[in-house]
Amino acid sequence: MKKLLHKFRKPEEVQPSSRITSETVAHHRERILAGGRRFKYPIQYARHKLVINAIIISIAAIVLVVTVGWWQLYPSQNTSEFMYRITKVLPLPVATVDGQPVLYSDYLMIYLSSIHYLETKEQVNLKTDDGKRQINYIKQESIKHAIADAYAQKMAKSLNLSVSESDIQALYKIQRQTISGEMTERAFDANNLDNFGWNAADYHHITELTLLRQKVTYAMDKDALSTADSVSVTLKNDPSTDLKALAAALSDQKSIKVSYSISGMVLKTNSDGGLAAEAAKLTKGQVSLAFKPTLGDGYYFVKLIDSNDTQVNYEYIKVPLTAFDNALNALIKNGKVNKYISIPDSTK
Repeated sequence: MKKLLHKFRKPEEVQPSSRITSETVAHHRERILAGGRRFKYPIQYARHKLVINAIIISIAAIVLVVTVGWWQLYPSQNTSEFMYRITKVLPLPVATVDGQPVLYSDYLMIYLSSIHYLETKEQVNLKTDDGKRQINYIKQESIKHAIADAYAQKMAKSLNLSVSESDIQALYKIQRQTISGEMTERAFDANNLDNFGWNAADYHHITELTLLRQKVTYAMDKDALSTADSVSVTLKNDPSTDLKALAAALSDQKSIKVSYSISGMVLKTNSDGGLAAEAAKLTKGQVSLAFKPTLGDGYYFVKLIDSNDTQVNYEYIKVPLTAFDNALNALIKNGKVNKYISIPDSTK
């Protein structure tokens, strides 16, 4: 009986040796890897879920930031310095003119400069009813200015015009002139920051836009150039021609309104676009050739009446530029200018 029971008894398992030999190394390797698999796969599944959640959260955050930014710029019209810096990085449009985007940063740059001047130099309280009307007026003028600059950029491409760094520095040199001499670059930058709130980069950009618009305006206006040539011929044939009578005669003959004016005694460094400086080069009774002042608004002819060591008295006629404004007004009339913000009427 004992022999029979012993025959059916389950044999005891032989425990493998803990020693690693060349015969058991494969077995030990498999046992260790099997133990590690218990921890590997759950972590893989958790990591996959974390990546999906991170992507969802990131997309939601981006949508939220874009929505808040859009609300601040367009419906709320946030005009803070912070939003100006944001729009300097992100080229967002505030309007379009004939398909050309009008940058929000250009609009805010002009607006904030005007507000800065009113608050710091004119000491205007913009929180009053009158102050709020002034804010709306400044917004209207600022967006008009930005639209005109954008249209000039569009036309400059078709006319193959551009502004060089030498053009900008030449204008800087004129603007730095004072009665006591030329301002240093540091003083010039500090003056622009104090008066307009523009740092050196801002002023460089606005100067480039201004010069480009002037070049485009002159290039577009063939009628003004023709009238200026007519004035030049008349004055060349008779330098003693009365400028006031000549301006009146040209205004009657042509569609362009030629204007006449007299300065009175002003400093040779007078901020008049370079007219006083041009007059200072002349002898009494002499008339200048046609020249383009830094104002960039027409062709001028200057005649020196009198002068002393520091002052000049001159008269001049101006042939205005109208083609650019007429073309832009036609685009506005034909619905080719679209504004993305609504500005209240400043007269109400």
